[in-house]
Amino acid sequence: MGAQTEIHASAYAGAFTEPVFQSQAVFRALMDAMARPGTIAPLGASASPPAPLGAGAGAIALTLCDDGTPVWLSPALANSSVPAWLSFHTGAPLTDVKPEARFIFVDAGGIVPGFDQFALGTQEYPDRSATLVLEIASLEGGAELVATGPGIKHETIISPVGLPGIFLTLSAENRALFPRGVDLILVAGTNILCLPRTTRLRRREI
Repeated sequence: MGAQTEIHASAYAGAFTEPVFQSQAVFRALMDAMARPGTIAPLGASASPPAPLGAGAGAIALTLCDDGTPVWLSPALANSSVPAWLSFHTGAPLTDVKPEARFIFVDAGGIVPGFDQFALGTQEYPDRSATLVLEIASLEGGAELVATGPGIKHETIISPVGLPGIFLTLSAENRALFPRGVDLILVAGTNILCLPRTTRLRRREI
């Protein structure tokens, strides 16, 4: 009974205290970060979702998810109070069918499925693709990667910590599908770094 009460209570708490203002701030931050790939940006608001969903990822979920956006959660998130929290605060339906999901949330350290398992859009409607929200340990301090592409003047260096070992392969395969493909939001705390499908990554040569 105690565990059930805890899950029930956590589903009601932790949303925005000023929903209109905070969701607008997060949406602007996301749009700006997508327009400037590789740039670390603060979200401007945070949430307090149940663990293991982080404050930044929770804020993104509150801002982007609604009853028309099916969500796929990594196993650790799916087996927590997060589904109840998302349902109560956003109305977003959860799906186990990866191609149906509009948004994908993966907890820090969780296994990242192949991007091509999710909705990639079509040549005619590339916007009908999924957005992957991936929590990681840090947005800087790791191995340096060179990012190039639209929205980046010449090139920019990123150094996230906590990406899966096959990330560059996943990214290259995703980039090759353009204009189809998923867009990626890396989250650490309440900071984000966006890597849309147009961004090309390579290891920095020293």
